[in-house]
Amino acid sequence: MTQLLSILFAAAFGLTAMLPAQATDMGMTSTAKPAGQMARAEGVIKALDAKAGTVTLAHGAVQELKWPAMTMAFKLAKPELAKGLAVGKKVTFEFQSQGMSAVITAIKVIG
Repeated sequence: MTQLLSILFAAAFGLTAMLPAQATDMGMTSTAKPAGQMARAEGVIKALDAKAGTVTLAHGAVQELKWPAMTMAFKLAKPELAKGLAVGKKVTFEFQSQGMSAVITAIKVIG
């Protein structure tokens, strides 16, 4: 009886270990990245590289993410978001955060 249970356990464990590989072979794995958290903030443009699609902002604390005020570079989701932006302008912006990287999805000059 013990030998039968050992064989059944080994077979079940072997099948379980194969399932992820089988799913990959069948195209059943997800390549989608987990969605980041949306947040809003205000800041001042410190640098702008429209060609690279980045803007560096000195922004206030971001309550949704528990970030302190800091200066950091953000990627722009679309090149047209850079239109009308200039160093020294105060802006409000919305962004999607994944860890410490962030992509601005909307930005508006307010001063």
